[in-house]
Amino acid sequence: MTPAERTSLPQSDAIPPELATRIVDLDAIRRNVQRVRAITGTPMMAVVKADGFGHGMLEVADAVLSAGAEWLGVATVDEAIVLRDAGVTAPVLCWLADPWTDLHGAVARGVTVSCANRQTLRAVSTAARATGVQALVQLELDTGMSRGGSPTLDWDELCVDAVMAEADGSVRVTGLWSHLALAADPAPTATEAQTAAFERGVATARSYGLRPDLVHLANSAGALEHPHTWFDLVRCGASLYGIETVADRRHGLEPAMRVVSRVIQLRRVAPGTGVSYNHAWVADRHSTLVLVPVGYGDGIPRGLSHGGEVVIRGIRHPVVGAISMDQLVVDVGDHPVALGDEVVLLGSPAAGEPDAQEWAAVTGTIAHEILTGLGGRMARRHINKEQGTAL
Repeated sequence: MTPAERTSLPQSDAIPPELATRIVDLDAIRRNVQRVRAITGTPMMAVVKADGFGHGMLEVADAVLSAGAEWLGVATVDEAIVLRDAGVTAPVLCWLADPWTDLHGAVARGVTVSCANRQTLRAVSTAARATGVQALVQLELDTGMSRGGSPTLDWDELCVDAVMAEADGSVRVTGLWSHLALAADPAPTATEAQTAAFERGVATARSYGLRPDLVHLANSAGALEHPHTWFDLVRCGASLYGIETVADRRHGLEPAMRVVSRVIQLRRVAPGTGVSYNHAWVADRHSTLVLVPVGYGDGIPRGLSHGGEVVIRGIRHPVVGAISMDQLVVDVGDHPVALGDEVVLLGSPAAGEPDAQEWAAVTGTIAHEILTGLGGRMARRHINKEQGTAL
């Protein structure tokens, strides 16, 4: 490394003011919507919960609706109300309401509330009578996920109560749905049992007189690989953000988030130099180490201390030493580097950069957790916003 490389700085207008930035490409999200729609030819519910998987709920909502998604899906009532208060008029399904949730605002704003038990259905009905607005409801059946949804043994009673609530005018049941547990397996048999259980549940509901507008089962993996799960609507979350959810299959999805930081310190070290807490890594040669101002306080998994890589000047380099709350160290060897150089933490695999799925593989988790965990002191910037029309 020359003295100039050690001391020269890029022009100030070339360096973003933030120490680290999540750059969200809304066009990539639109293209992912269109890719899934091209596969299924089926209406889509775009899942924007958890702040749009960390990409920004309102911006993502605008992008997916402008790309043709018909519905939005969220977990909580609060998320649904944020969408409505921002001017989103598209149908919104919220699936984590319970009898203790204040449902009045959701009902009044035309949010569709999922009910998995009689108690929640009664609470929705009560809120509807109090607000003078007929509540929109969808019933969730557990078909094998053993997580959310009505157990099969309770389904008949839930359907009967729903029929009664429709009869008194407090509720309209607009849909029936369930969630797939094994769709990441591309084998057609992986989802057959749940599909059959769902069809039985739908038949039971209809036998009691329910006439839902929609029945839906497929998640992203179901939409991509299991046509018999498509029914009237597919619910897509991970696929919109570029996460491939089916084992060993690729569908041309694009990561929508790029995470960049910069080199803020650099040092030349000798063999035997220990790095970071407990000297978990020790240099075995003369090398240059650079400091990057992000850490686990910003959602960088500490597990990347062993096996994580970043890209600087188009070259991959390993993260070394224990990742700290605010900073991590990268070994760039003898490659040229300067203060202010961009560090790509997450980017495009097509360009040789790590993505969330690579991080997940290194750390033993899933890309969903990586993306939703990013934040802390990271800035977030959206690009390609001009095509949005929904908000």
